[in-house]
Amino acid sequence: MSEATAAAKSTQAKDSRQRGGVPRVIAIDGPAAAGKSTVGRLIAARLGYPFLDTGAIYRAMTWTALHRGVDLSDDDALSELAASISIDIGPPTPDSIEPCTIFVDGEDVTRFLRQPEVEAAVSLVSRVAGVREALLKVQRDLAGRNAVVMAGRDIGTVVLPEADLKVYLDASVQERARRRYAELSALGMDLNEEEVLHDLSRRDRIDSERSVSPLRPSKDAVAIDTDGLTLEEVVQRLAELIEGSS
Repeated sequence: MSEATAAAKSTQAKDSRQRGGVPRVIAIDGPAAAGKSTVGRLIAARLGYPFLDTGAIYRAMTWTALHRGVDLSDDDALSELAASISIDIGPPTPDSIEPCTIFVDGEDVTRFLRQPEVEAAVSLVSRVAGVREALLKVQRDLAGRNAVVMAGRDIGTVVLPEADLKVYLDASVQERARRRYAELSALGMDLNEEEVLHDLSRRDRIDSERSVSPLRPSKDAVAIDTDGLTLEEVVQRLAELIEGSS
């Protein structure tokens, strides 16, 4: 990290609290299907903040690679693609399960993000160093200096290390598979829960073992095990953390 970048981050950290000390930059990390997007979306709505699900950005990149016929085993080609495309976000549409609308080169690709082939390939694409470098710039540009709730795999450790509040949501892989199966079934996808469990286990292994930005909680993150908790209970715990940090 350059001295200029470090100085900018320090300035952002000093300016990142307002309104009586309420944290303005909130990072939510955790494995797939831990509830990051749903919880983050609800917390952002409570605070009146924008919400950015970085997983959607990686899914958009993955769909674009598949759609354009890029070889997913070619790291250089994936990196070149990530550096060449323009990704932007907007508010979610009323009938969408996604927390935001994702545009790639001006095209709304949100409806493609949960396709099984995208779900199966996203961890392979996101492990590529050049892809992560290109999309890191996108994420930081989108966050800017504004108040934000951002969810992903490496928000507190890499993307926004100066975040005012860092939370790591976790759950057993069995519980996460149950949630993801229910989510995908509601979309009309023909899957069984065993397939979803296998895919999540595979993604956990890829995400935690990759050499660049592996999935792990930040040292100063508050861990919340969501096994046995309702969505309302998880949101309330996070709301209490926000209140306690102010």
